[in-house]
Amino acid sequence: MAKVAVVAKMVAVEGKRDALIEALAALSAAVQSEPGTEIYAMNLDAVDPDTVWFYELYTDQDALIAHGTSDAMKAAGAAFGQLLAGKPEVSFLTPVSAKGVTL
Repeated sequence: MAKVAVVAKMVAVEGKRDALIEALAALSAAVQSEPGTEIYAMNLDAVDPDTVWFYELYTDQDALIAHGTSDAMKAAGAAFGQLLAGKPEVSFLTPVSAKGVTL
């Protein structure tokens, strides 16, 4: 099966980015025990101080589903919902070439 990558953009309510990052900390810690999650990187936007980007790489579609339906994800969604200025923008990708990652 092909690996699955995700790029997600989350925009915090103005001035709430740090609170959003704090709310996401538990989720970031929980993915450490997900065997199918290979990369889970939270990034701050270099231009927009309220935007947080995620890059995620999963071994396959089943690993992505396991992450998306995990108890940690459900708890995080409830915790950060009021901190978001809108719905996250999520793109699902199929990686074809990468340095440092075996595809």
